[in-house]
This record gives sequence, structure tokens and C-alpha cells, in this order.
Amino acid sequence: MILVGTSGWHYKSWKGPFYPENLSAREFLPYYAERFKTVEINNSFYRLPERETFAEWRDTVQEGFFFAVKASRYITHMKKLRHTEEALSTFLEKVGALGGKLGPVLFQLPPRWRFNGERFTGFLEGLPAGPRYVFEFRDRSWLNREACELLRKHNTAFCIYDLAGYQSPVEITADFVYVRLHGPDDAYRGKYSNTVLSQWAKAFAAWSGRGLDVYCYFDNDEAGYAVRNALELTAMTAERDEG
Repeated sequence: MILVGTSGWHYKSWKGPFYPENLSAREFLPYYAERFKTVEINNSFYRLPERETFAEWRDTVQEGFFFAVKASRYITHMKKLRHTEEALSTFLEKVGALGGKLGPVLFQLPPRWRFNGERFTGFLEGLPAGPRYVFEFRDRSWLNREACELLRKHNTAFCIYDLAGYQSPVEITADFVYVRLHGPDDAYRGKYSNTVLSQWAKAFAAWSGRGLDVYCYFDNDEAGYAVRNALELTAMTAERDEG
């Protein structure tokens, strides 16, 4: 399974480049879901929606559509994975309304927070079974063997990402792969070339051939580049499947 989408769907700037000019904001998600099979919910990082909102999103999209959800910054940036039991329970209870349409849960760790193996171990051991989990390491001190081995032990994914000219290592630590493409040159800006997209399509096909599910999200939302790149990469992966 190869799923390609964008980080979020509610962008007024996408009217014209993607959404029809006369489309209302409430119609954005149904329109998006007709063209993609996954989306990454990002606003949950800043403010967690109510369970009823997640349920409404669940009922809006077709079967076979998956929502990846970014965990609250309270867990990752404020508490830095310590004493998070109550916050994590609240988060998972609300996103649980997505039911079978819940995709991976993303924890984006902050930059300028150095690797803490003891705290990371404790947090991983406390994660409830059920959802797929993925970690994006923004501080490069976390890009080490110990962190990757801990992820493997818990079948938790290492987020492969490209951000402002830097690409993280490519580490496969779970039975699925999670890729975030934030922009080729500047963060959240610019358009990825067909050459780069073709390289990702080839990698996705190889991983899928090994039985790994692949999730990929474009976050270069300026000027609608994310959705354009997502459509292009979706077409490339479909062509490889047909081939």
C-alpha cells in the first residue's frame, strides 16, 4: 500500500491551483478525498479538535481513506515526553473517533532538544497498543543507532524527511514507512522536480515490494505546491503499479 497526500487540506490559497473557486470551505475535505486516500492532520499539534470533529471527518471520507494525526506539542515540546500519561490518553481518546480510518500518529520532537535515551525508552514503553506510531527527529543528536534500535524494538517508524535542503537518513524501523517532504529549498516553500519525485516513486515501489506500507505527505503548501506534487507523485506510483 502506497498512500500519498498533503499535510492538511484547509488552505484558502489552494483555491484556483486545486480547489474550484466557488467551492466552500466545508466542501474542501470531500473534494480532497475524491483525489487522495490520505491526509496528515497538522492542526492537532497546536490545538486538539474535539472527538466530534474527528468523527465528522471520518464520516466525510470514503472507506480506505486514512488520517495521519500529529500529536500535541504539549506532549512533545512542552513536556518533552515526560509525565504525559494524561495528555496522551486524552489525545488518543479523541483521535480514536476516526476508527478504522486512523492512520499513523506522528510525534515531531523539537529542535535543540538533545537525545535523551532514558526518557525516550520510558515514553515508547508507555504507548498503548493499537495505533501505528512514528517519530520525526528535528535535532540531529537523535539520529543515532540507539534511537533507531529503540524504534525497531517497538515497531515504531523513523520519519524520513526533507526540509530546506536537508534530507534525514533513510531508516526503516517498522512494518511501514513514513515520509514528510517539507520543501526542496526553503521550509514549506518551493516545488519538487519530476526527477526528485521519480526517485521517491522508485523507493516507494521498492519498499512496497518488501511488504511495507508507505505513507508520504507534502508540506510545501505555499502556492499550492504540496497538492500539485502530491498529485504528480500519486500518478507516478500508479504508473509503476501498472507496469
